[in-house]
Amino acid sequence: MAQDVTPARTVRLGRAPGPAPTAVSGVVLLLPGGEEVSSRRPSAVWTDGSVRGLGRRLARAGREEGLALHTVRYRYRGWNGSEAHLAADADWAADEAVRRYGDVPVCLAGVDMGARAALRAAGHEAVNSVLAIAPWLPEEDMAAAPEPVKQLAGRRVLIVHGTKDERCDPELSFRLASRAKKANRDVCRFEVHSDGHGLHQYRSEVLALAEDFVMGALYGRAISRPLEDALAAPPPLGLRMPLAAGFGTSLRRRARP
Repeated sequence: MAQDVTPARTVRLGRAPGPAPTAVSGVVLLLPGGEEVSSRRPSAVWTDGSVRGLGRRLARAGREEGLALHTVRYRYRGWNGSEAHLAADADWAADEAVRRYGDVPVCLAGVDMGARAALRAAGHEAVNSVLAIAPWLPEEDMAAAPEPVKQLAGRRVLIVHGTKDERCDPELSFRLASRAKKANRDVCRFEVHSDGHGLHQYRSEVLALAEDFVMGALYGRAISRPLEDALAAPPPLGLRMPLAAGFGTSLRRRARP
């Protein structure tokens, strides 16, 4: 009697939002949130929800530059301990971006558990920048090795975290940023005061900061003064930079002739 064979799960890149550029000169890989442990396959609706707004904002900002964006469709919802499935999928996605588009810079942009995957997979040779929004990080354990940071060397890194985040402890992202800053001066971290995990209260400011960072990292655009100051400041100043209300408005005014 023939036995049913469970098909192997594969990671893939989702369709980019908006029209595809005719000539790609940079890539953003969007890494959605996840769970600590889960063998379930994420649905498209579940996957897209946490990064949809970010993807739309970056797609508009980079359309004329030739920016391609793809959401990574994970094999599993969970990180799953030492398997680190989401990080492995992010690494595969960077390989796939190189296969499709050639030698172009890649930014890994993740939220929640996807932010952890972005930070972990940053060592890929095509990656030049990492955007980690409200990253899920494991509690520090004296018996376990700390979350690695060596792979962040040579990359520009921005971490954004709400101070009232009850799902992902903002103090853990500060500690990781502190360790990373010792080996890489191009690391900064913004705090969104009184906002929670979803960063809904200051959503427009967070998206404006993300655009400012990504377009600067991939295309060398002039970045805002707060972001410039955060990257240049020694710890802890550049790792506890407050995100000011109206940040996006100030950028729009700066862009006017």
